[in-house]
Amino acid sequence: MSADQATGQSLPAEHQERGETFVFHAADMQDPHAVYDKLRAETPVREVLMPNGLKVWMVTKHADARAVMADRRFSSDLVHGRKLVETGSDVRPTQEDYGSQFGRHMLNVDPPDHTRLRRFMAKALTPRRMEGLKPNVSTLVDELLDAIDPTGEVDLVGQFGSPLPLTVICDLFGVPASDRSDFHRWALAIGTDSAPVALTSDNRSDEAKSSAAAMAGYLLELIDHKQRNPGDDLLTALITARDEDQALSSVEVVSMAFLTLFAGHETVVHLIGNGTLSLLTHPEQLALLRSDLSLLPNAVEEFLRYDGPANTSMMRYSTEDVEIGGAVIPAGSFVATILTSANRDDEFFPRAATMDITRPMGGHMTFGHGIHYCVGAPLARIEGRVAFERLLTRFPKLRLAVEPEELVWQSNTLIRGLSRLPVLVD
Repeated sequence: MSADQATGQSLPAEHQERGETFVFHAADMQDPHAVYDKLRAETPVREVLMPNGLKVWMVTKHADARAVMADRRFSSDLVHGRKLVETGSDVRPTQEDYGSQFGRHMLNVDPPDHTRLRRFMAKALTPRRMEGLKPNVSTLVDELLDAIDPTGEVDLVGQFGSPLPLTVICDLFGVPASDRSDFHRWALAIGTDSAPVALTSDNRSDEAKSSAAAMAGYLLELIDHKQRNPGDDLLTALITARDEDQALSSVEVVSMAFLTLFAGHETVVHLIGNGTLSLLTHPEQLALLRSDLSLLPNAVEEFLRYDGPANTSMMRYSTEDVEIGGAVIPAGSFVATILTSANRDDEFFPRAATMDITRPMGGHMTFGHGIHYCVGAPLARIEGRVAFERLLTRFPKLRLAVEPEELVWQSNTLIRGLSRLPVLVD
């Protein structure tokens, strides 16, 4: 079933509410649009019981999502937010409060810490550095497509979508060729786990924990090497960056590397997978794009909006009672802005459930909003545009190898992505 067909359908019986709480199931990620359509229409800001048992206030409308992401009363620093609510004063958490020190990256902190870290990242991940990666991206895309066997079924996610951003990130970090197989293995174990990036969490699998620990140890060694042997790469730039005579610690550099890895990999993998599926299930849009590749930048934005790779933003925590969309979110509540839903809001996007690659660009929430807007968005766009241009040019007979109803989506509520995308290219 396509997302267009799902709009307006009634929900299955298991969605009966438990008292005042709406129950969101992991299985809903196979087609969340019907659930989000209902919430947007009836109670766009409401408490929901998530699959892990956590109660979360879901915010599903575009305007409300933007309001939450711009409101400083919603803290991205969940530990600090809890301290504010529990003590009634601005008590700074200790390192022990956070558990894993490697989770202290930009998405998990508020100003002024966030402001400081973002300035460092902006100095290191410059537009010039990202644009300079474009030739490498083009070469890598061609190599990956050359390796595809045109006579059989191809998993476009596993054989193309995933190795592309991982290798780009290795180039960005300056990871030696001899270490890349280990780096890829660790990254895949971390990325396929459903919990947010952190070294320690009760919700993470043993493989994800051990892979995250191994990668952190490797990155610390690589940072030490680059301090003695600087290179033209992001890690060296982060190490050498200065802001008002302050520098990042090695732990902070590793935290920023983890964020870059998670955001940079998952976003591009599922931009490619979801975008390709959207084209193959909308043949008139595919034909239009093939006939005029100048539409590609616009098309990539529509892929990001229509069925983008980010389902929700990172969790926030209300530090006081806040009214959003006519509902009062109590102090001490977890809040999730549903980006997938905001991008299908008819009040902001006319005919939002219809994919249209000629739709005017701008306004989608996939890269966030406000101070946490994704600093790596330009690089994701570069990778997406090159990948789709080469893919459509190389394989004019590209088509699904299975019926759309047979495809399996990840149950991860943070990411919107396919487990596999079987296609035929001959």
